[in-house]
Amino acid sequence: MSDAQAASPAAPAPTSLPETPSQSPDSTSASSRKPRSCDAIVVGGGPAGAATAAHLARRGLDVVLLEKASYPRDKICGDGLTPRAVKQLVNLGIDTSEENGWHRNRGLRVYGGRVEPFDMPWPELKDFPNYGLVRRREDFDALLAAHAVALGAHLFTGAQVTAPIIDETSNRIVGVTTKDGREFRAPVVVAADGVSSRLSVAMGITKREDRPMGVAVRAYFECERGNGDWMESWLELWDGKPHSSNLLPGYGWAFPTGEGIANVGLGMLDTSPAFAKTDYRELMRTWLSACPPEWGFTDENLRGPIRGAALPMGFNRQPAYDRGLLLVGDSGGMVNPFNGEGIDYALEAAALAAEAISEARSRGFGTPNAELALRGYVTHLKSDMGGYFRLGTIFAKLIGHPEIMKLCVRHGLPRKNLMRLVHKLLANLTDEHDGDVMDKTINALRRMAPSA
Repeated sequence: MSDAQAASPAAPAPTSLPETPSQSPDSTSASSRKPRSCDAIVVGGGPAGAATAAHLARRGLDVVLLEKASYPRDKICGDGLTPRAVKQLVNLGIDTSEENGWHRNRGLRVYGGRVEPFDMPWPELKDFPNYGLVRRREDFDALLAAHAVALGAHLFTGAQVTAPIIDETSNRIVGVTTKDGREFRAPVVVAADGVSSRLSVAMGITKREDRPMGVAVRAYFECERGNGDWMESWLELWDGKPHSSNLLPGYGWAFPTGEGIANVGLGMLDTSPAFAKTDYRELMRTWLSACPPEWGFTDENLRGPIRGAALPMGFNRQPAYDRGLLLVGDSGGMVNPFNGEGIDYALEAAALAAEAISEARSRGFGTPNAELALRGYVTHLKSDMGGYFRLGTIFAKLIGHPEIMKLCVRHGLPRKNLMRLVHKLLANLTDEHDGDVMDKTINALRRMAPSA
């Protein structure tokens, strides 16, 4: 069955958004054409933008959230959330219970280097919960946007931002315009508009070529693995027959979303010579064909097309703050180079951005002291994530060499104690204080590494 012939995947009904003050894109009323002024504008209604808007609204700011599409809408993602992301959802006040539509998992089941997989439960830590979550993005994004609205954010859907409004005197961004002619103005703007981040590019903030990029492709399958309680990962990614073809720097996954649907995909880094030469959808089909039929990753069970997206890693667009514009999430390349996770770091950056903006407002937007608060966003980002992202960048370069990747598979994957350390490192799950030996080792490495 071809991608085009595949049926739409079954899924829980997306969370309904409460009534919002948005205007329809084709509205021609005089009131809809008046500039809308506020404390902060957030461009992009994905997890990064919705979380930023939620934090700002909870702090009492008048915040506008602009989303070019309408909810629900799909995004290419693995849909899996590690305990690091779960912690941020709990901090936002999100109900993460199974009764509220979340599918919980116990940890990571890893295949590679031996016949039987390793089951590695999420570590028991003081700083993070001991469970992960899976929720499809078409539902997850709508839920976060609804939460931001419930806290007081003003959501405008169908609002495609086309350009920044620049103050000629200060050369700072003071607002944005949309495709349908609307104008929004604020002393600070957040770019949470994804990997291409046209708003950042329009402000002259371009990508760094010395940071890794990844690509991921995924599809949904109706199968028994869709009800499991482990996030499954295959760390041997071959471009043909296993052990008789090229071993690539990446991994495959199967994350159970519940109700019999699994998110199945693979990711690969650009540090491999094969990166630019690979047809990733075909690579996924090759990988799926090597999976045991009883897993259910077959054409008959495919529910929707194989779709792909780029993964911007290791702060690949900098600076994260410049002339009134803050970058949050994929727009700032805040994807973990170790494993391709982005939502957890987007949520963490959202909290830091909201703190900086709220502090700037309290000091008086436009004053030198408020500017110091906004610049503090970059300082906190680099302090919290920079060393870890630098380690991830080094890791990505190393495994781009086929001989090193083979050594990892042959001598690393079969050793369970080593894999526990790698599990904590790749998921960035340690206790900051009074952790075990593994925690202290990882924390020391992160602190010693220069910021990405």
